Amino acid sequence: MKRFALATKAIDVVAEKRRLDDSRAGACVLFEGWVRNHNEGRPVIRLDYQAYAPLAESEGEAIMAEAMARFELRAALAVHRTGSLAIGDLAVWIGVSADHRNAAFEACRWIIDEIKLRVPIWKNEHYADGESGWLHPDNTPVETSS
Repeated sequence: MKRFALATKAIDVVAEKRRLDDSRAGACVLFEGWVRNHNEGRPVIRLDYQAYAPLAESEGEAIMAEAMARFELRAALAVHRTGSLAIGDLAVWIGVSADHRNAAFEACRWIIDEIKLRVPIWKNEHYADGESGWLHPDNTPVETSS
């Protein structure tokens, strides 16, 4: 079963949550990352996400497998959007189920942090003043040559 996916269309959170169902689980934690209208004091009007899909999917799957083993989860899923997203759009969705809430909360936080750190996905923020800037998901600027 695929646990990590890139999506070019809106994420179906109802369908994804259904994939977490397990009668042995006592907890489910969901995280939704939305496109906000600002970053570091600058008004943002939209984002464009790009990924190197083969590596992003492989690294995403590795993160999910690590989470399953590390936190004793029943299920763990993550979907990250690519393409152009508007303010308020869902950019990333993560869901985990576990026997106990502590494992579910810890795993969900760990998964998003690892995705932002390790998965090759970049965002181009488009600002209200007409400028734009590429960022790695951990919000570090991407150096570009002129």
